Amino acid sequence: MAPAERFRPSVTVAAVVEHDGRYLLVEEHTAEGLRLNNPAGHLDPGESLQQAVVREVLEETARHFVPEALVGVYLARLRRDATGEEISYLRFAFCGTVGEPEPGRALDDGVVRALWLTPQEIEASRARHRSPLLWQCVSDHLAGRRHPLGLLETDASVYALRPPP
Repeated sequence: MAPAERFRPSVTVAAVVEHDGRYLLVEEHTAEGLRLNNPAGHLDPGESLQQAVVREVLEETARHFVPEALVGVYLARLRRDATGEEISYLRFAFCGTVGEPEPGRALDDGVVRALWLTPQEIEASRARHRSPLLWQCVSDHLAGRRHPLGLLETDASVYALRPPP
C-alpha cells in the first residue's frame, strides 16, 4: 500500500479591524463572483505571520495595520462552488488597528474596494462571503477572543539565513 499524501493546508492570515462599531472588509472578484472577505491572504516564504498580515492589509486596503492580538487559529476545508475544488486552509486571524489609506496606493488585483460594515450588515450578507471564516472571525472578535501575540514564535535566525526571494 502506497503512503498517503501528506496533508498540506494553505496557511493564510486575516485581519479583523473594528472601528466605531464597523469592521473593515474588502470586496473582491473571485471565481464565484464579487465576494466580501476580511483583508486576508497567503503566508509568503520567509515571512512571519505578523509580517504577512501587515503586508496583506496594506495590499488590499492601502492602510497600514498594527496587529494587537491573535483572535484565533482556524482549520477549514472549503469547496469552491465554481470549480468543485476542495482546499484546506489554516488561518491565523489577528485584530488590530489601521491608519488612514495611503494616498495614490493601488489595491491588489481583484480587490474592488475596502469598506466598513456593521456586524449586522456582515451577517446579513453571508451569501456574499468568500469564506465562512469571515463571519467566524468577526463573531469571535465580538465575543472578546484575544490571545497574546507572543503565542506565535518565529525563529528569526532561520529567516535571517533564508531571506524572501
